[in-house]
Amino acid sequence: MILVLDYNPDWATSFEREANRIRRALGATLMHIHHIGSTSIPHTKAKPVIDILLEVSSLDELDQQSASLQALNYEAKGEFGIPGRRYFRLDDATGRRTHQVHSFEAGSQNAIRHLAFRDYMRAHPAIAAEYGALKLGLAIQHGDNMAAYIDGKDAFVKEHERRALIWASRSAGK
Repeated sequence: MILVLDYNPDWATSFEREANRIRRALGATLMHIHHIGSTSIPHTKAKPVIDILLEVSSLDELDQQSASLQALNYEAKGEFGIPGRRYFRLDDATGRRTHQVHSFEAGSQNAIRHLAFRDYMRAHPAIAAEYGALKLGLAIQHGDNMAAYIDGKDAFVKEHERRALIWASRSAGK
């Protein structure tokens, strides 16, 4: 069953704890680490999976250090459908996903897109609430069908990513 919960402030603590482990494992390859996704947006409903964005100096260097993340029990999945990304996931002892790591070269368009969306949602709580309500409705409607859940939020995400990038570019010009 797809689980969508009310915002939990412990998600920020979980991110910080994991970010510290990742920083130690990757050293100088890691340039920036960010909490992204719905668990990073206060007062928004989310699946209880912490999304982490790594901005790295080089994907080749990250690939050479993949074993460091695997030593932290992350499963390396390569690009996993997004060119220019390295994706890692962490499950708990019961097999439930707890963390996902999306790694891009620093300043890449994908990194910019993720951060703009997060910041836009934080700055627009009514839109974030609408997004949370959509996710909850889709989880109820689709039960265990993750593909249908993702498809159901696709148009909303794309439209608000577009708006977020415009908003971010205007905000940067101030």
